[in-house]
Amino acid sequence: MNNIYKFLTSVLITISLVACVQDDDYSIPDIIIKEIEIPASNITTFKAVLERYEQAVAGGNTTVLIQDEQDLYIEGYVISSDKGGNFFEELIIQNKIDNSNPDNDPRLGLKIEINASSLYNAFEIGRKVYVKLNGLTIGLSNGVIAIGKGDSNSLKQIQASEYRSIILRGTEVAALIPKVANIQDLTDKDENTLIQLNNMQVNRFDLGSTYAGESTDEFDGFRILESCDSKVSILMQTSTFADFKSLPVPQGKGTITGIFGRDYGDDFNVIMINSLSDINFDNAERCDPLELNCGLATTYGTTNLFYEDFESQSNNKLVEGNGWTNYIEAGTEGWEAYTVTTTNASLGRSARVQSASSGDVSNIAWLITPAINLTGKNGVTLRFKTSNSLADGSFLEILYSLNWDGTQANIKMATWGVLSAAYVVKDTDSFVPWFNSGNVDLTCATGTMYIAFKYTGSGQEAFDGVYELDEVSIDYMP
Repeated sequence: MNNIYKFLTSVLITISLVACVQDDDYSIPDIIIKEIEIPASNITTFKAVLERYEQAVAGGNTTVLIQDEQDLYIEGYVISSDKGGNFFEELIIQNKIDNSNPDNDPRLGLKIEINASSLYNAFEIGRKVYVKLNGLTIGLSNGVIAIGKGDSNSLKQIQASEYRSIILRGTEVAALIPKVANIQDLTDKDENTLIQLNNMQVNRFDLGSTYAGESTDEFDGFRILESCDSKVSILMQTSTFADFKSLPVPQGKGTITGIFGRDYGDDFNVIMINSLSDINFDNAERCDPLELNCGLATTYGTTNLFYEDFESQSNNKLVEGNGWTNYIEAGTEGWEAYTVTTTNASLGRSARVQSASSGDVSNIAWLITPAINLTGKNGVTLRFKTSNSLADGSFLEILYSLNWDGTQANIKMATWGVLSAAYVVKDTDSFVPWFNSGNVDLTCATGTMYIAFKYTGSGQEAFDGVYELDEVSIDYMP
């Protein structure tokens, strides 16, 4: 009888429980993301946030802590992804889908420092987000403006336990339209934003390399991208944790879309891609320059054809005389003589070109030797020395021509190639010493040759570097 009572009791309890359950409790849970409703008065702009930081810097601070009385938000779109491993513990957002109305509503970006990985699962590219700023800090991170936790002196990461209550997902996932730009036109206002560079290629000296899988790549790989239009270059930065690091860089030319920023040490501009789909270099016709490469000679001749140490020149005046052609193709700055005795000293008097503070949108300056007759001469070589001061994105080329007529009017009409065996100081070289070009062998050329030292830069901070030149000597064996 006890067993029968227990059984009946169990049945009654089960019936009671089932009777209490409503049908709605078994329906499919609501997983739809609802649009976040934030009063317009609580939303600020990227421009206002950046202005706060600029005011703090002007006041002598390195960061600014946001502590408003009411909740303050910014809204933007995610443009970075850590899915491919090229970004790590960070989200980069910009305020607009595209670059429309740039004057009244500038396209701006910010980096968010987060101590969490696999962020792409919740914050995919194009996802609209709202960032609650109260309690966050604005400061510099690797040369670009970022937001995170911290105080008035330091910027730290937002922790994994709290970032979801700070960065809120909106319902919109937009198709982002990158800003189409020329490298030389990019400024610090373009940092942390999506840009598109057209008619680009990997520099010929980086062909055959992987993105970041070489033994010399530590933390990041840097490969030179150059414009087939302007010849201006920028470094493509790839993390050694990227899932495509060991793949070879593309051989052709075309379009690259990526995030414009600065390298880890804040030394130069870079572009970083989210994935290989951001590069479309499908045009096999590269734009490599004509090259003359006879190699380096072990010795130089005892008879001199041309020599210049600039000692007879006047300081802060354009180099002239001795057969030189000093031609300013663009901008206002040319090659001038100078003397400096400080740390980055000249070699007595030297030649220098610089576009800093020039205000030039573009600055192209040529310094061309007189005609050098190679006919009937054995063992002709070229030697010179170069130095720089923070070359940044500006660059110096050593060119030659065998068909220029010697007139300024026809410089751009002539065929100019690169003396690729000559070593020219790089931005990554120390700015104190002078670097020898090596004994550049010219014996595989015939006829009359002109040699040009061509500087390309601008008045913008990222391209306003300084190059110095001295002890130019062309010799042969009698």
